[in-house]
This record gives sequence, C-alpha cells and structure tokens, in this order.
Amino acid sequence: MSAEHTTTVGRRKAAVARLSYSKGTGTVTVNGKDYKDYFPILHLRERVEQPLALVEESKEYDLRINVSGGGIKGQADAIKLAIARAFVKVNPENKPKMKAASLMTRDARKVERKKPGLRKARKRSQFSKR
Repeated sequence: MSAEHTTTVGRRKAAVARLSYSKGTGTVTVNGKDYKDYFPILHLRERVEQPLALVEESKEYDLRINVSGGGIKGQADAIKLAIARAFVKVNPENKPKMKAASLMTRDARKVERKKPGLRKARKRSQFSKR
C-alpha cells in the first residue's frame, strides 16, 4: 500500500459503493471478485467501464469496491459514481470530462413509499359503480 490510497463513495437508489484505490496495474474488484464476474450482464459492465474509458490514468490504479444494498443495476450506477469521483480526486483536470459525460451527478431518485388505501404508491383499486 502506497501513500496514494484514498476512498470515495457512490450512491444510487438503496445501493452504496465504497471504493478505495491505490497505485497498481488497473484491476477492478467488486466485493472480492473481478467486476466482470460480479456483473455478468454486458450493459451493467459497460456502466462500470464508462468512467474508466474517459481517463488515461485508469490503468495506473487498482480499484477495490465494496457495494451493498439495492439491486444489481443500482449497484452498477453507484460504482460508476464512485469511480468518477475517485478519478476527479486523483486529478482535478478530469472533472470537466466527467461532467460532460454526466458522471458527476448523483441520481437522487428513490422508490416512492406506499400510501395507505392504495395498492402501490399511486395506483388505486379499480372504481366500482355498484
């Protein structure tokens, strides 16, 4: 472990991703597995790779990610935000590129709570005239 060891956090829906990075060979591990094994679905893997593709120094750092909560899609988006924040921390000149690709914004949408008397948050039961 070198002196260049820091952490960032990414969130989406109920998922929280805690990322720690250090100088290395460019490996990305999620909960102890390679990210390609953790995300077998191609479009989720591409979400995780999106901030890595924008930064030249992405192969110089090892990323270790612990993610919990939510579903697999929310976890992928949480990891995407954590990686983007990490590379902005490494080099602040990366921020305009990340902002242009809209990777620096935390998506605050969450599941709306169920209201009493309704079937779901807004869905009502069918109206019966008689």
